[in-house]
Amino acid sequence: MKRGFFITGTDTGVGKTEAACLLARSFRGAGLRVGVMKPVETGCPESDGKLVPVDALKLQEAAGSEARLEIINPYRLPLPLSPQTASEHFDITIEFEKIKSCYEELSIDSDIMLIEGAGGLLVPVSEGRSMADLALSLGLPVIVVAANRLGAINHTLLTVRCAISMGLNVAGVILNNATPEDNDISRGYNRADIARLCQAPLLFEIPFSDRKKEAPFLLEEGLLSDLLSRAT
Repeated sequence: MKRGFFITGTDTGVGKTEAACLLARSFRGAGLRVGVMKPVETGCPESDGKLVPVDALKLQEAAGSEARLEIINPYRLPLPLSPQTASEHFDITIEFEKIKSCYEELSIDSDIMLIEGAGGLLVPVSEGRSMADLALSLGLPVIVVAANRLGAINHTLLTVRCAISMGLNVAGVILNNATPEDNDISRGYNRADIARLCQAPLLFEIPFSDRKKEAPFLLEEGLLSDLLSRAT
């Protein structure tokens, strides 16, 4: 079984792509061949008559992947809706078998696979099937990304409990500081509370960074080794 993670979030906009790119850059920096996927991307802008999967392109760049974009991102849709609803507007059925086929093709030349979901675990992908079902079908442990803000504790605990109840192996939680420091006092306490209360370990916290001014943040070797031990 190929080692890898399915990266989900407590909500949309919490920084799943940022976390996935950080993991990709870090594993790549450690000398591993990294395969990445964004199986379904909605809300894609159009350029020169083609839909542009912005998140998938970021993942491809972070991993240094030369794989075809059609394999990294087999489904891209223009409407910023759930995958099922966005696809139904265009009479498209999102097929798990197609996604699994792309996954298997990418995994051949990869030491570790990183799959980024859309939205959270219960977002509908096709009739009767959710992102959690996709993670289960790929047989990958889940990493949950949570934004460090008021509400993070409840959202994180709910997501992790949901994942476990559905039979998913939760490798851990990443807490992401997606915005600069503000007056949200909870940001100084969420990490400790989540670490204390959550059924899955809090892996690490991503500091806020201004990408225009700072070098990319990378994970240390010890943390990478710990993550690899949690991968399937």
